[in-house]
Amino acid sequence: MKHFLDITRETCPMTFVKVKLKLARMEKGEHLEVLLNPGEPLENVPRSCEEQGFKVLSNEPTDDNKHLLLIEK
Repeated sequence: MKHFLDITRETCPMTFVKVKLKLARMEKGEHLEVLLNPGEPLENVPRSCEEQGFKVLSNEPTDDNKHLLLIEK
């Protein structure tokens, strides 16, 4: 199952907090798509996810200067 989370209105450190809370409610093996802004969120969220044992499967830019991460729990 794939879930979606838009954190473009959040600032660090809440960006990763929101992602971590969403991942906590998911089952192992499920995927989470996260829409986020470039800069600090793009630097911190993927790194923090990897540090917490989650797998970042992809990191793709979007047409509107955002990024879309795909994370596996």
